[in-house]
Amino acid sequence: MKKSKIILATITATIISIAANAQSDVDALRYSMIYFGGTARYSSMGGAFGAIGADFSTLSTNPAGLGVYRKNEITLTPSVYAGKTSSVYNGKTTEDIKYNFNLSNFGMVYALKTNKRNDEVGWKSVNFAFGLNRYDNFHNRMDIEGPNNQNSMMTIYLDNAQGASTDNLDPFSTELAFNTYLIDTLNGATNYICNVPNSGINQRKTVETKGAMQEMVFALGANYNNKLFIGGTLGFPYVRYLEQSTYKEMDTDTTTNFENYTLNEDLTTTGSGFNFKFGLIYVPVDIEMLKVKIGAAIHTPTFFTMHDEWSKTMKSSFENGNHSAESPQGSFDYQLTTPMRAIGSIALQIGQYGMISADYEFVDYSEARLRSESYKYFDENDNIQAKYTTANNIRIGAETALGKFSIRGGYAIYGSPYKSGINDGKRTAISGGFGIIDKDYFIDFGYVYSKAEEDYYLYNSSTINPVNNKMTSHNFLITFGLKF
Repeated sequence: MKKSKIILATITATIISIAANAQSDVDALRYSMIYFGGTARYSSMGGAFGAIGADFSTLSTNPAGLGVYRKNEITLTPSVYAGKTSSVYNGKTTEDIKYNFNLSNFGMVYALKTNKRNDEVGWKSVNFAFGLNRYDNFHNRMDIEGPNNQNSMMTIYLDNAQGASTDNLDPFSTELAFNTYLIDTLNGATNYICNVPNSGINQRKTVETKGAMQEMVFALGANYNNKLFIGGTLGFPYVRYLEQSTYKEMDTDTTTNFENYTLNEDLTTTGSGFNFKFGLIYVPVDIEMLKVKIGAAIHTPTFFTMHDEWSKTMKSSFENGNHSAESPQGSFDYQLTTPMRAIGSIALQIGQYGMISADYEFVDYSEARLRSESYKYFDENDNIQAKYTTANNIRIGAETALGKFSIRGGYAIYGSPYKSGINDGKRTAISGGFGIIDKDYFIDFGYVYSKAEEDYYLYNSSTINPVNNKMTSHNFLITFGLKF
């Protein structure tokens, strides 16, 4: 009986160790934040399409836009993305850039007209659509380097190891440090010392991320008397996130035995989920030269089932020898519930000359939750509620038509998800583009420039200065469309 209890306790401790080394409030936020993407027209107008409709991207924002379609349509949008990160750490600036080619959108719309004549009151059409929209890109690369004369990451490892026997060290952190002689025991006891100096070291980290968040959508929309448009979308989002990082500390004081150590970390996250979106568009004013359209949409939370896999390796170098250690392969299954969203929109169409539009989106990031049967995430969910807050997102767009040629522009601001004084996280985007439309086809070009600023910590934020990251990105899109 005693042996079985020991085994059970060991298994429980391993599960807690595995969970603690992977999922956190940072992961919950990453998969809860959604930016505009999809077609080139939608992106070039800042994603402000909630009251306009007749664009496939609206199926992921306000599905009532599906009811505005009059013809069948097929769209395909390839995209080229370039992301740049400038990092400032303890006075030193480093920069890096990453490129990515991807498919931003693919969709098909079937417009089914009813038997109602234009002068008859009633339902004019019922439309169905399915396809794919991409609404977040995780491709990024950042380089961080700077001196630290106050502490080392091994200081944190040392504190975490104190009081634990060498058989009970964390296989993903303190055990690696112990096996590479970065920390050691005094006379075989549970009191540890650190062989890395607290000052006179240079710290360096490279982080490369890949992947995206995209959504398969199935939607139904309808047109009542060309005045009211309603729609619903069943969304199946998919997450793929890969992160590879290399952290290194080097001794700048040649009088010590320690030379350097390196920690390599690999993380892969995959997940799939489902949600439902419902929206409507109403036309209160429709006169000869002016049409006013208002829209509203509500998004349920997305219910994700997630899977993480990760591993770590550590290497140390001393004047009297080199050492290396590997962690086991960690994996864990869990659930993530993202916040619900509410969107309000308005658009003014001025005859055949063009339109202006605006969207307002409300989301409370503190409502995200991590869950699992074997690990309850009390601390992580408490951190979500303590760190995150409501955000107000605004998107504005305009389009002017010159016959078959259209010119577009847009601006978007995504409010910070953090509570005051914790971090920045605000993101802005400026966009533009043009399009050529004919009876049976259209081609749209779009460009989006976005920027954001956010602090990043190499380890415990209470013991180290933050890295100030400034992120900019350039996204070029082209949509090919057929009408029939």
